[in-house]
Amino acid sequence: MKPRRIDYLLSRYGYCTRKAVPQWLRKDRVTTIAGEVIRQAKAKAHPQELLIDGEPIDYPEGYVVLLHKPAGYVCSHCIQDGLRVFDLLPPQWLDRDPQPLSVGRLDKDTTGLLLLTDSGAFVHRMTSPKTKVAKVYEVKVDRPLTTDLIHAFAQGNLLLSDETKPCQPATLVIESEHQARLTLWEGRYHQVKRMFSHFDYQVTQLHRSQFGDYELGDLEPGEYRTFALQEENVS
Repeated sequence: MKPRRIDYLLSRYGYCTRKAVPQWLRKDRVTTIAGEVIRQAKAKAHPQELLIDGEPIDYPEGYVVLLHKPAGYVCSHCIQDGLRVFDLLPPQWLDRDPQPLSVGRLDKDTTGLLLLTDSGAFVHRMTSPKTKVAKVYEVKVDRPLTTDLIHAFAQGNLLLSDETKPCQPATLVIESEHQARLTLWEGRYHQVKRMFSHFDYQVTQLHRSQFGDYELGDLEPGEYRTFALQEENVS
């Protein structure tokens, strides 16, 4: 990452607008890790070298957030849509450029593992049909499950309504009369619910426990872990 102007960096990482940068500099809020006070907006630095109010910039090269999405939250930036998953992050991150993105989506009533990031390349790698990243869902339905579904989901010829291409083979493990674990390698609109609905099942509870190599672990609803975006995350 090449050195950039201080006014660009403060705006890029969500601290303030470029117009407000001179005020920040007059109050000695921006220094280097070597102790130098930055006084010129046009001065250049690497973001890793800066301290803002004595603290380093959060994840200057990008981040991945592993969030336990609670029910009732939407994967949208639109305030009118209700509670947003992005509101669970530090408020300053919403002013960063780019803003955080969700890696795919979970429905409002669906819980579990949701990845957030500021990297479009990471989103593409995790959601592209070519990469076939596995996603594991815990599913509860309204009536007893039958073993016929295991074969039906695994065949790779299930054609959902209003689609012309069948679903890719999926792995279903029946765990109890009304509960199963489903692994998908693609991500279509409301796919899990539509797959079960095709066989006259209503999904009453849906929870994602794994996305690729990322597992939810013991995170409580609304809690998250963050990771620095590494080159191997997007390669």
